[in-house]
Amino acid sequence: MKKEFWFVIITYVIMQLSGGLAIDIIAMIAVSAGMELTNELKTFIGAYWIVFSFIIALIFVLFFMRHEMRQKDIRNQTTIPVSILWGFGGVFLAMFAQTVAGLLEQQMGIKQNSENTEQILSLITQFPIVMLVSSIVGPILEEIIFRKIIFGSLYKRLNFFLSALISSVIFGFAHFEPEHILLYSAMGFTFAYLYIKTKRILVPIFAHVAMNTLVVIVQLNYDKYLDSLEKAQSFIGGVL
Repeated sequence: MKKEFWFVIITYVIMQLSGGLAIDIIAMIAVSAGMELTNELKTFIGAYWIVFSFIIALIFVLFFMRHEMRQKDIRNQTTIPVSILWGFGGVFLAMFAQTVAGLLEQQMGIKQNSENTEQILSLITQFPIVMLVSSIVGPILEEIIFRKIIFGSLYKRLNFFLSALISSVIFGFAHFEPEHILLYSAMGFTFAYLYIKTKRILVPIFAHVAMNTLVVIVQLNYDKYLDSLEKAQSFIGGVL
């Protein structure tokens, strides 16, 4: 594996592990400045640290990958119109794979609620800027690391199935929800397929960004939708 790839992975790991220490340090500074350390303040610090750390990590990753991104094998890439189609189609393909994996997990007795997703949605409700990470910065980082670097490096030595399987399992464990490894693996396989099909990392990036954005919007507006549906049903019932 190229040394710049290792720099990218190390950057990602440091970013993931930085939260606890950084929040404690910032909290100590806030207390020393005379502020009261409440749960609301700690949540505020945590939310903005997530945004800050992810953006800084993305800047470093793009810097380390600058030469790699310039090397393009245009002969093997799909055309831009075809890539766009695969990008939009990939959103539905990823949602379908996620649905199937979710149903399988349900049959296995695994709870469908994702603690990771619920925590992110809770933060977005309080601090909408966090959506920048969940919908854009996070997916870009993950596709560069798990598809471009890990899957891409494995695919040079192994077949598609093994390469996608290994990278997808790592992708799943990176979300700290081993119980949902099947769900994350299904998405990992889908994004790996999009990457190998088009030879353009921008395609799985687009699909991942669009899917995450769609999930967040639906989840945040789910209760409003149910309320509107109930009102509509009561109105229709009254008319009938």
